[in-house]
Amino acid sequence: MGEDDDKVFRALGDPTRRLLLDLLFARDGRTLTELVTELERDVEMTRFGVMKHLNVLEEAGLVTTRRQGREKLHFLNPVPIRLIHDRWIDKYTEHRVAMLADLKHDLEEQ
Repeated sequence: MGEDDDKVFRALGDPTRRLLLDLLFARDGRTLTELVTELERDVEMTRFGVMKHLNVLEEAGLVTTRRQGREKLHFLNPVPIRLIHDRWIDKYTEHRVAMLADLKHDLEEQ
C-alpha cells in the first residue's frame, strides 16, 4: 500500500493534475482533445504535456481509460483518494472533531 500511496500523493501534488481530476469530476468520459481544450482556458499546456499528466494519474489509479472506436475516453477513479482519506485523514480528525463538537455543546449549555 505504501508505493500506491506515494503514487497518489505524487499525482495529487501537482495543480494541473488536480485540475484534470476536477474536469473529470465535472464530466466523466472525456477525450484527450476535450481535456486539452479545457486546460487551454486555464493554463498554457501542450497536448503532450496533458498526456504526461494523464499518464501520471493513470499510474496512480486516479484515472482509468476506455477505448471507444478511435477515441480514448478518460474517467475519474475516486477510490484511491477515498483510501488516502480513510487511512491518513479520517483517523486523525475523528477524535479532534468529536472533541470540538463536545466543546461546542458544553459552551452552548453554559
